[in-house]
Formats: sequence, structure tokens, C-alpha cells
Amino acid sequence: MGKPKLVNVTEEIVRGLVSFLLHGVEYQTFCHCEQCEMDTIAIALNNLPARYVSNDKSRDAVFKQLNTPGNIEEINKQIIRAIHIVGRNPLH
Repeated sequence: MGKPKLVNVTEEIVRGLVSFLLHGVEYQTFCHCEQCEMDTIAIALNNLPARYVSNDKSRDAVFKQLNTPGNIEEINKQIIRAIHIVGRNPLH
């Protein structure tokens, strides 16, 4: 068994969804640089509750808990909001 580490399950979900959305058809004109992607993730995460766990079993349980239509809708809403903020005010 490895050393326990803290993982924010919300962050894992947001990172995956941001990557998926930014490389989709809807956001072809959005800057795909690492800075803009990280800024989008940061803004979205600042508007969502963190869900930290310290082991894989807890991670799976929290992931299942967060992976509901209502939660995914809220996460997507915050990501889209963040994409628009970064698109209007890129930091590079």
C-alpha cells in the first residue's frame, strides 16, 4: 500500500471535463494554451465545493456521488462560465 495522499475529486472531474470541452467543436476558437486551460480550471474550481479524500476507496465513493446529472450540470455550468471569463480576459 502506497503513501496516503490528498486528492480533490472535484478537481479530477473538472480537469477531465475542461479538457474534453476545450477540444470539442464548440470551443475551436478558444485558446488552447496551458495557461488558458489552467485559468479555466482554477476559476471553475473556485466556484465549486472541494471534495478531498485520502484513499482510492473514498475517491471512488465520492466520484460516484458527484457523478449525478445534477452535479455534472452544475460543474459544466461553472466550467462554461470560466471559459467565457478566460476567453474575454486571457492572462497571456
